[in-house]
Formats: sequence, structure tokens, C-alpha cells
Amino acid sequence: MRSLLASLPLLALLGGCSYLPTWAKLPSVTGDKVLGFVTPYRVEVVQGNVLTKEMVARVKPGMPRAQVRDLLGSPLLTDVFHESRWDYPFTIRRQGAPEQHRLVIAEFDGDKLKTLTVPDDLPTENEFVASINTFKPDGKQPKLALTDAERSALPPPKKSAEAAPTAAAEGPAPGRTYPPLDAAPAKTGS
Repeated sequence: MRSLLASLPLLALLGGCSYLPTWAKLPSVTGDKVLGFVTPYRVEVVQGNVLTKEMVARVKPGMPRAQVRDLLGSPLLTDVFHESRWDYPFTIRRQGAPEQHRLVIAEFDGDKLKTLTVPDDLPTENEFVASINTFKPDGKQPKLALTDAERSALPPPKKSAEAAPTAAAEGPAPGRTYPPLDAAPAKTGS
């Protein structure tokens, strides 16, 4: 009897929780937010082959399959029933960046490339890097090479008066001797 009386207030509290006014209910998971303000971590998903305008521009009709594979990489999809078609799909989902979906299709006539179907929104290499950069630094691209003017302004390399001796000219290091490689191992007495 005592346990029944002790459990009544607990049952009343649990029953009251099911009825909350609409203003007291917490928002649930909506879109990218949990409880309306917390953004959970989403795993980055990259699938397929990244192809850019520069990569596709090198591929010309009439190229053999091996050369197309060297330039674009191995196709993600090849079908036994459609051996003349290679599909290069690409999908990327990153937190803080819009999803990207592209499909490049290579069709062959025998061993030679017949057509290459390329989407209109295929980015250049710099555009692709900028689209996946979620850190958004100052926007300046790093300098990767010197200009001809900068290269000509560099001082010429200094030449030393003495040529550095080579290891072959000096011979083995002092104090080290090695047996010939073709010599038979020495027999121990028995």
C-alpha cells in the first residue's frame, strides 16, 4: 500500500509531462540545427572523380581508352552491358558549402573515344578549390611560381673555387675495409 501511495505522485508528474503548452515545447531537429541553435558535425562525403575544365580540355575524340584513363582517371562506373560508355560522377557534401553534383560521360567506338559529354557547370581548378574552401581566408591565392622578371632579378648561384670531391674519388672511408662480394666464407676449423 505504501509503495502504491509513493508511486502516485511520480505517475502524476510523468502524465503531466505529456501535456505541455506549445510555448513550453522545445524545438526538435530542423534542417541543420538541433534545438534551434546547435549545429551538429556532419561527415564530409566525397564520391567519384574530381574533373575540372583543364583536365577535360586535354581529352580529344579519337584518343584510345588507355590515354583517356591516364588523363581523367579510372571511371567510377563501367557497365558490362554498355562497354562503350564510362561514367565519371562526382558528388561532394561538406558542412558550410553547397552540395555539388556533376556527371561526365565518355563514349567509345571500339577503342577510340567518340564523344565526351561535359556539364556546363564544370569548374576550373581554382573555382573548385574556392568552392570547397569553407575557411574563407582573405581570398588571396598563394603564389606558386616566380615570374620571368623575378627569376632574372635573382643573383646567380655562387661557384666555389674548389670542386667538392666525390665519394668515388676518395675511396672508402679511412679505417673501413670490406671483403670482396664474390669471396667464399672462411671455413672454421673442425
